Amino acid sequence: MANVEARQLTKVLIANRGEIAVRIIRACRELGIHTVAVYSDADRTALHVRYADEAYHIGPSPARESYLDIGKIIDVARRSGADAIHPGYGFLSEREAFAGACQDAGIIFVGPPPDAIRTMGDKQEARETVRRAGVPLVPGTPPGLRDDDLIGAAEGVGYPVMVKAAAGGGGKGMRIVRDPAELPAALASAHREAENAFGDGTVYLEKLIEGARHVEIQVLCDMHGNAMSLGERECSIQRRHQKLVEEAPSPIVTPAMREQMGAVAVAAARAVNYVNAGTVEFIVDRQRNFYFLEMNTRLQVEHPVTELVTGLDLVKEQLRIARGRKMDAAPETLSIRGHAIECRINAEDPYNNFLPSVGTITLHLPPTGPGVRLDSSIYAGFEVTPYYDSMLAKLVVWGANRPQAIRRLSRALSEYRIMGLKTNLPFHQKLVDSHHFISGKFDTGYVEHYFDPEVDPRRLDPASAAIIATLVAHQDQQVAAQIISPNQSDTSNWKWIGRYERMHR
Repeated sequence: MANVEARQLTKVLIANRGEIAVRIIRACRELGIHTVAVYSDADRTALHVRYADEAYHIGPSPARESYLDIGKIIDVARRSGADAIHPGYGFLSEREAFAGACQDAGIIFVGPPPDAIRTMGDKQEARETVRRAGVPLVPGTPPGLRDDDLIGAAEGVGYPVMVKAAAGGGGKGMRIVRDPAELPAALASAHREAENAFGDGTVYLEKLIEGARHVEIQVLCDMHGNAMSLGERECSIQRRHQKLVEEAPSPIVTPAMREQMGAVAVAAARAVNYVNAGTVEFIVDRQRNFYFLEMNTRLQVEHPVTELVTGLDLVKEQLRIARGRKMDAAPETLSIRGHAIECRINAEDPYNNFLPSVGTITLHLPPTGPGVRLDSSIYAGFEVTPYYDSMLAKLVVWGANRPQAIRRLSRALSEYRIMGLKTNLPFHQKLVDSHHFISGKFDTGYVEHYFDPEVDPRRLDPASAAIIATLVAHQDQQVAAQIISPNQSDTSNWKWIGRYERMHR
């Protein structure tokens, strides 16, 4: 490993879209690296297409015919003369076949080796691999059991149990079972969903940790044998196993626990000869015992919070490592400074079961000011389609401590305006103002237990609604946006209505 030769890197193709593609393009531009974007029919006017030095059309809107087509992406890389491909997250980022195709084509894959992706992509094999490395595991079943054997083993694991897909994530193929009589149906349902989502219906059982926290460790590993932890992120605010809010550091992790978790995460990465950026995820119980959950073999959506508290640019570190250089980060110089929180701003209605929303964005007024970062790919006039993930932007704040970060986030959310479709901004404002979040006393069941979808702060009386309709009809959208802000009370709404009436007498 010590004799790795650095490779040339002058042009990078980004095999992704949306805010992460824009994020990678910006990092490359600061490094003087030319960029190549790819886009589908739905993304012809997307920001990543406009920002890149070159852009190539790769097919129809459905992802399987464009962003998931390995052959098309490799072909564009060859035609454009790209030295490397950065997969971002999602799409092909954790596909062993894609990393292998890049390798076969002589193109640098900005990520881990194919073998590491394969091992950590199969949850059962991942569990067995890290177990041999001394990593603590949640009690569960061994690989390869048939349904009858799983049913027989469930009592030994201990109810409640969780049925989990071996070849995926994001809550797909996952079922919680509290009653043994419900296990056969849960297994059958999980098999079907996992097969549809991942092409592999294999499932296994894990003990359900009640009241669990979801805490993950960011790791960096280079080709010279260096590996280190960059601290933890708290990811317990979730809905149906999809993260909504992330922060660093975690409110429950002590310095001693951070050091212990970091060492375990590095051991897990070394167990598969990991290279590049990766994340080792843990479940933490009420006694602060932690157990390996999985390893994400890519850059995480929530990487900005780690960047803000460490001062590192993780995308630049990825590019540096991918070309064969030693990483800039070093354990002796790393320190965690302040506190960062990220909200995923999604096109979905939190007061209608988080139903996805599509349409044209008519107004986008992003928040600014001290300590505020917005990773986004939207603008007024951008059309949000049903073809891809609903995330529009990531609102990230930094503060000298957690209370300051929360106050800053509340302020930034109150400034943020998106019109033309429904977003989850009201959910985030309600969350950051709640005593559970402020006190740090929450777990992965917070949203299901405490978020009331019946209490919608956006509901207005008929007079307010009539004035809003008039404003929109007269193109006075900025004032309308203030009136319908999900973060203002009825009193504030009437203040804006009064202002409008005075302006138009």
